[in-house]
Amino acid sequence: MSEGKELKDMLFNIKKSGWEHQSDEALTDIFKFAEEYMYYLNSSKTEKEIVSNSKEILLKNGFVDIEQKETLEAGDKVFYVNHGRSLYAAVIGEEPLTNGMRIIAAHGDSPRIDLKQNPFYEDGELAMLKTHYYGGIKKYQWTNIPLSMHGTVVKPNGERIDISIGESEEDPVFTISDLLPHLAAEQMERKLKDGVQGEDLNILMGSIPYNDDTVTERVKLNVLDLLNHKYGITEVDFISSEIEFVPAFKARSLGLDYSMIGAYGQDDKVCCYTALRGLLNVEMPKKTAICILTDKEEVGFNGVTGMCTLRFEDFIHEILDKKGENTPSALQRTFTKSKAISADVDAGYDPNYPSAFERNNTSFIGKGITIVKYTGSRGKSGASEAPAEIVAELRGIYESAGVKYQACELGKVDKGGGGTIALTLANRGMEVIDSGVPVIGMHSPYEITSKYDVYAAYKGYEAFYRG
Repeated sequence: MSEGKELKDMLFNIKKSGWEHQSDEALTDIFKFAEEYMYYLNSSKTEKEIVSNSKEILLKNGFVDIEQKETLEAGDKVFYVNHGRSLYAAVIGEEPLTNGMRIIAAHGDSPRIDLKQNPFYEDGELAMLKTHYYGGIKKYQWTNIPLSMHGTVVKPNGERIDISIGESEEDPVFTISDLLPHLAAEQMERKLKDGVQGEDLNILMGSIPYNDDTVTERVKLNVLDLLNHKYGITEVDFISSEIEFVPAFKARSLGLDYSMIGAYGQDDKVCCYTALRGLLNVEMPKKTAICILTDKEEVGFNGVTGMCTLRFEDFIHEILDKKGENTPSALQRTFTKSKAISADVDAGYDPNYPSAFERNNTSFIGKGITIVKYTGSRGKSGASEAPAEIVAELRGIYESAGVKYQACELGKVDKGGGGTIALTLANRGMEVIDSGVPVIGMHSPYEITSKYDVYAAYKGYEAFYRG
């Protein structure tokens, strides 16, 4: 090696592919973990399914509902489910809680199509459903793709009815139709963001009329009759329902080399799964390790199941109580000594759209977990900027664990931007940094990740819990 080459290797921060020089054993671990993650994705399309399936994983790995524990000691594993839509899990550490916690917080909600409260109508002898999209989407991407129907109907007597149609091979699927190009001259003159309007995102549900020509809206009646026979529900029950339509695609290996994953909802279910799996490997940490799977990130963190809720404080209060450590100032001292990762995805470089990215400060799929010092828009508006000290600490943790990482931002400075739940944790007084998985096609119905990066996130989060 020449002197210049040796000096360059020592001084330059060169982003190399994580796939290079991997042993057969390491590759087996990466691909096996990816298969397990894809299975989780296929059964966890919504935030409620994320919580339900994550709870099952926790129970199988020795965690118990915190309400079942009268006292807590080091090594105990507990969780709390918040309204079935967010979840907090903890492995109790050896040190007092007021010495701080290690927190990794991800979100289980993803952009989707929700039903309005009065969704049913008939037009052109087709049964249709009115919708209201959730989160930041390119509306045209959601037309003419297969959709599945997920959710819950709650009746006034408290009866809960879960609905899932479109995931099984035997199930029908649904779709939102788009206008054929032969008649779309006016539509195609609009700006891309206006090509499909929000009120045009209507679900096609059926076309067979009920066999009684003395009544009107016979196709709508037939669809409601089918739902009534299957689930015992009527039209008025949709007022108290939470029904989501999501892509019916299955998570699949992507690329001839099987190196990537194509799936709906990887923002941010990829971080949910890797953070959860990392926690399962933690047995007796020095500081209490906390995994948060929260809701409502895509629409601003609010609501009783979002990260702004005080339910998280209630969970920490209960740990303090059951450890016998609660005092009037214990909660705040615990938060100010805590360190957290906001585990969220980042925009991976897309060679089809190079002008959106600043190459020195973008993430590349296949080059490891990301470290994001700040998010926000334009002049860091809405950002929670991590101090250099926690950036350095996280670098040290990843390097000691042999986890490949890359520092990045969300595209060029004035191209747009985005935010994460980091600021909601920072507002509680803890040091927070964003760290997650690069994604190509974020917020689309079919997002792309690298299996290498998914595995790097899993090992990186495990190392952070351990400190």
